[in-house]
Amino acid sequence: MWRKNTAARQLMGTWAVPADDDDAGEGDQAAVDAMALEYVRNPRGVQLFTCGWLPASSSPPKALVFLCHGYGMECSDFMRACGIKLATAGYGVFGIDYEGHGKSMGARCYIQKFENLVADCDRFFKSICDMEEYRNKSRFLYGESMGGAVALLLHRKDPAFWDGAVLVAPMCKISEKVKPHPVVVTLLTQVEEIIPKWKIVPTKDVIDSAFKDPVKREKIRKNKLIYQDKPRLKTALELLRTSMDVEDSLSEVTMPFFILHGEADTVTDPEVSRALYERAASTDKTIKLYPGMWHGLTAGEPDENVELVFSDIVSWLDKRSRHWEPNERVRTPPEPENKHRQAAPTKITRVTSSSGGTESPVPAHGRPQRRGSCLCGLGRSTTPATV
Repeated sequence: MWRKNTAARQLMGTWAVPADDDDAGEGDQAAVDAMALEYVRNPRGVQLFTCGWLPASSSPPKALVFLCHGYGMECSDFMRACGIKLATAGYGVFGIDYEGHGKSMGARCYIQKFENLVADCDRFFKSICDMEEYRNKSRFLYGESMGGAVALLLHRKDPAFWDGAVLVAPMCKISEKVKPHPVVVTLLTQVEEIIPKWKIVPTKDVIDSAFKDPVKREKIRKNKLIYQDKPRLKTALELLRTSMDVEDSLSEVTMPFFILHGEADTVTDPEVSRALYERAASTDKTIKLYPGMWHGLTAGEPDENVELVFSDIVSWLDKRSRHWEPNERVRTPPEPENKHRQAAPTKITRVTSSSGGTESPVPAHGRPQRRGSCLCGLGRSTTPATV
């Protein structure tokens, strides 16, 4: 059962423009009707925080975008600028803090079962899509880092439902450079039910590694809603298992998608995004690599880079947003795995300058060599583990 908290405001009811958002320009905020806040209760009885942004225009949004945030992150503050920018471009934007994340209830950043996060997002997002005024709108998923895995699993859960996904530095495969030895995984698995919440997994400072701009980096570090402690044992194993699961099913991805990845990202490996692009069965797929950019493409880069990234995202969404007639929503299922499919058009591109520049194909042999990367910051470390 998916219940709304009776003490909470109705989702599409009370609105208030956030006046102190430094990352969203005055023009952006003026064009947004603002942020709606609500708590919902999942089937496990946990209260989850949700939010949304709508264009200020009296006309309805051109399409719906659903935010899937990264590990340890949240929607109301960290992804607020993203919500405002997309709403300014004419989209209805909705997000949910996963259990244990942000303003949602639950043990801080404890993921007992990754499938629970996916199920919670599925219920909330579909409750929005089921509103009468939104039933004819295109539905897009937007996933950053671990949220990319959430988006891909939402698609796998209901392949015909979603009209596409924007995947920003997605967690969709474990780089061979950091994949833990099977013996280590076996040992940790044997104690995960005994000490599931222990913070014993060594990790580097993800904030330092993910966000390039020093001013934005410090602002993110001061956000108390963001989890900045060591990952819990069971959480780390769930992320590991989920990544392996997603990796094994990359060829089952059939929806249109747009991958954006910084070539200087040391948190999630750009080669992992390339693997998704190359193995996915989708016939409408694009990947864009940004030289010199880090993991936090939408929140941690200099302003001109952030504007470029959002311009690319909005352009991709605009080309795929449309009005759906009721009978069009009954779609044919994906083709069987062994059935011949037409090869997807090559759309692997890179940006040659932060001011826009030109785009050109990236040959496989021209990719830069990278140092070891991490799975959402969960990688090998020379620092001894502590409890």
